Amino acid sequence: MSNTITFSIDGKEIECKAGRTILDAAEENGIYIPRLCHRKGVSPHGSCRVCTVIANGKPMAACTTPVTPGMVVENDAEEVTAMRKAIIEMLFVEGNHFCMFCEKSGNCELQALAYRFGIAAPRYPYLFPHREIDFGHPDVFIDHNRCILCARCIRTSREIDGKEVLGFVERGPRKKVAANAEHGLRETEIAVGDEAMAACPVGALMPKHVGYQVPIGKREFDHEPIGSDIEKEAKASTK
Repeated sequence: MSNTITFSIDGKEIECKAGRTILDAAEENGIYIPRLCHRKGVSPHGSCRVCTVIANGKPMAACTTPVTPGMVVENDAEEVTAMRKAIIEMLFVEGNHFCMFCEKSGNCELQALAYRFGIAAPRYPYLFPHREIDFGHPDVFIDHNRCILCARCIRTSREIDGKEVLGFVERGPRKKVAANAEHGLRETEIAVGDEAMAACPVGALMPKHVGYQVPIGKREFDHEPIGSDIEKEAKASTK
């Protein structure tokens, strides 16, 4: 029995191993599917929905949906692009994202996706919620104004760092990432060298003492759009 599955993305026939998700199979074939909550090496979460595709006629999260034989996936359709842009815009207005003075600017995946999709300003009204900053730890801080609730820091801390220092509390608009301690981060084992620190796609979980050290022009997304590395590999393999 073959362990290979054939399906299509935007009319292109793709082969992958059985058990692959749409997102992983696409990436292995040089096709970039936008994502925020997904991170290699940790369990998929499917919460941000930026990776939404149309699979066999239905909207599905590419990071959690396994490929099936003959599946027809639309990744570049107008309907898909419209959904993704709406999600990205809502993430901006639901928090307090001020890119012009955020130290994550240029390295922020949310900002980079906005640029890739040509979003100059959200269409929706800003909510300007009141959110706090946990600044009590000597080396790291959480700025809840920038958090997009992707859970990447939580999953990475538990699954890679082996620590139970972060988790979600509350529900609805009050939901937030919180330290597993009465008085916040300062009473946890989180450390600046933890992999969880690198997992945050925005400027929510950040190290202290090193802000703004990377000059403009040398930041991750200063010269090429997010996802270019995946697409470049595909072009190189066809030469």
